[in-house]
Formats: sequence, C-alpha cells, structure tokens
Amino acid sequence: MGKNRFSRFFKKLTLSLREKTLTLDLKGLEDFCENLSLNLKLGDIICLSGELGSGKTTFARNLINSIYKKNNLEKPLSIKSPSFPILITYEVNNFEIYHYDLYRISKSSELDEINIYEELNNSITLIEWPEIILDQLKGYSFYSLNLTITNDNTRNVKHNLIFN
Repeated sequence: MGKNRFSRFFKKLTLSLREKTLTLDLKGLEDFCENLSLNLKLGDIICLSGELGSGKTTFARNLINSIYKKNNLEKPLSIKSPSFPILITYEVNNFEIYHYDLYRISKSSELDEINIYEELNNSITLIEWPEIILDQLKGYSFYSLNLTITNDNTRNVKHNLIFN
C-alpha cells in the first residue's frame, strides 16, 4: 500500500474533524499515550495508519501500557503486533482492549468472519491498517492517527484525538 493511499484514506477519515500534528520522539510518544489514556472511554476506537515501520505497534504498546498503569494493573509482559493472529486482546478490570491488525484482510466480508463489530461498544479498540473498515465506522466513536517517519528517532503524528 503506497503513501498516497494512506493520505487519501486519512484525509477522507478526518475531513470534518479538528486535527493536530505533533513531532514526537519515543519519550514524547509515551507521554502522549499516557495523556490519551486519561481521556479514553469504552466504545472509543483508534485507527492507526502509516507506512510499515512508522510506529503503529509502538503507539499501541505505549497506549496499552498507559491504560494498564491508569488502572493500577501490572503491564502485560509482551505487546506484539497482531499481524498474524489479526487480533490480540488485553483484559483490564471490567473491559478489554482489542488490538487489531487488518493488513492481511483483503475483503470487507472478512471483517464479519473475525467478529470485529461485536465488541466495539464495550471495549477500547485499536485498529492498525484500518482502511478496509473506515466506511463501516461512521456510526461509532472513532479517532484517527497517522504516523510518518521524519528520521530514525522521530515521527510526525497527525491526529484528531481532541477531547472536550
């Protein structure tokens, strides 16, 4: 999937939403995720876009760790990309975090097969490579985040994660 395809989908996704762009190093990304974890609620969906190696899984790892910390829980031993299993779940007190990687999904009908819509309202959901599901998310509370590589140590993070 090329860079232009990500830009087109991201632009479509955030057309009428307020956006911000940040340039963050790894520590800045950790701080951003920690602040974000304070504002997330059940039913929130975060769509993570960007080219391979841009930091989607690193963002997800930082956010999951921050949610665990906020809930006074011991962090998971390992948070990996769900590239091959497509979904990895993390239990947090009375809800779960669903972490999807839709890179290998080629048809929207496959989304029904993995029951992706079943728990969207009762969990916090992170979706890497969300382009195939964007049109179906219009009725849900979702945010978008696009990571681009600026150099080995920093990423531009364009997002609409703006809470009232």
